[in-house]
Amino acid sequence: MSEPTAPSVPPTPPVPLSALLAREDLGLRQIAGPPAPDTVIHWAHTSEMADPYPYLLGGELLLTAGVHVPEAAGAGAYFEDYVSRIVAAGGAALGFGLAPVHDTVPRALVAACEAYGLPLLEVPPRTTFSGVARAVWQLMAQARLAELRRVTEAQQSLAAAASRPDPVPSVLRQLAQRLSAHALLHGPDGTVIASAGRAPVPGTQEALRKLTAVVRPDTGPADPPREAPTSATDALGDTQLAAYALGGSSGFVLGVATRRREPADHTIASVAAVLLSLLTGEHQSGAGAARSSALVRLLLGAAPAEVAGLLGNGGRWLVVHARPENGTPDPVGAAALGAALGSPLIDLGRDVVRVLVPAGREPAAQPGWTLGVGAPAEPDGWPSADAQAARALARARATRAPLVRHGTRPGLTELVPRADAAEHARALLAPLAAGPALTETLRTWLSLHGSWDRTAVALDVHRNTVRQRITRCAALLDTDLDDPDVRMELWFALRQG
Repeated sequence: MSEPTAPSVPPTPPVPLSALLAREDLGLRQIAGPPAPDTVIHWAHTSEMADPYPYLLGGELLLTAGVHVPEAAGAGAYFEDYVSRIVAAGGAALGFGLAPVHDTVPRALVAACEAYGLPLLEVPPRTTFSGVARAVWQLMAQARLAELRRVTEAQQSLAAAASRPDPVPSVLRQLAQRLSAHALLHGPDGTVIASAGRAPVPGTQEALRKLTAVVRPDTGPADPPREAPTSATDALGDTQLAAYALGGSSGFVLGVATRRREPADHTIASVAAVLLSLLTGEHQSGAGAARSSALVRLLLGAAPAEVAGLLGNGGRWLVVHARPENGTPDPVGAAALGAALGSPLIDLGRDVVRVLVPAGREPAAQPGWTLGVGAPAEPDGWPSADAQAARALARARATRAPLVRHGTRPGLTELVPRADAAEHARALLAPLAAGPALTETLRTWLSLHGSWDRTAVALDVHRNTVRQRITRCAALLDTDLDDPDVRMELWFALRQG
């Protein structure tokens, strides 16, 4: 059997050897090697092979009863060869059973483990190797659960930080707190934009600056662009360093320095990197600056038509209303939806996310979301397109469709002058003018062919509420809503709104 070229530690949660020694039910005792708190194991493996090297992957607690030990081993080179092979294979510790072959651990084995720095455990006769292995797996399961809980709590706190008024500093502070780290955000030119966390050891910031250059895209004019990694790690003495590129070619880089690297640290830092990518991705682009300018002008009183040119796309946009299939929308999910639809113009509401999408980008259904899309519109038509998208979303939810678009086909409405049609609609629907909920319920009910249940779903009300409102509409309009001619005329009038 061929030998592995180098020990490879398996991707399982490490278990401190001290935790295994603390199990009173096992009765294990360390009799050689470095202190237990400095040793971790990744699994337990039993072997009676004289040369276990080919069967070890690294990180194991190797258990043996010494069946392979020849009677003449004595103080010879046997145990030195045996222990050296375990260390070369990456074995983490050796457990020697006192039964049924040996009454005591051979002194030569103790000396060899001491010489090679391999922790040696004495396994009492009452403890089976399967019991030791089961204890290792139990401790690993506990470590995995703790790791998952830590990651989940960190994700929630980072997402909450991203929704604060000062999102970038808040995310950095939360990341530094979760990792007991020093966190830095470097700009495209390598300068430190923001930092948080404990004071770093001398030289840390310079070491992080050099590490961030590894993941930052090379945009120099003299050299061809290189393919930069998305993350990199290094060490400065006992300090562990990591750098994460944000937003592909944006040039922003997250740097993290920790005293020690825990298993979940990379996952937590990666979540922070994604959030910071969303928060910084648009800030340095010309499009982002133009959008900021448009927002400022709107706040200062400019009309939408005056600032539409800053948004590009000739001023024609689609309004998309989206609602998650489960739960309520959150900042991370909303940002991810905007990225999927190709637009950073996102409005996160209590139940609905609104996205302004360039008219040339036809929205597609998104997993986990229900979408309603309005007709393409220029600035003066954006409010109408917003209402269309809301109605399309209501219809999509009622019919359980992933996406519904507002109908834009020309019809009979094109044969009637808009002013005359609007005047007729106002006169016909005047009895309902004082009750917007009645008008919207009638519109939705007619669009869903008079279905009480689907209308209730679309409006988030009880079906009895729908019945009461439609009955009220019929009374105020003094008409028979079961008459198809009446329904057609009302639908025509409602479409003018």
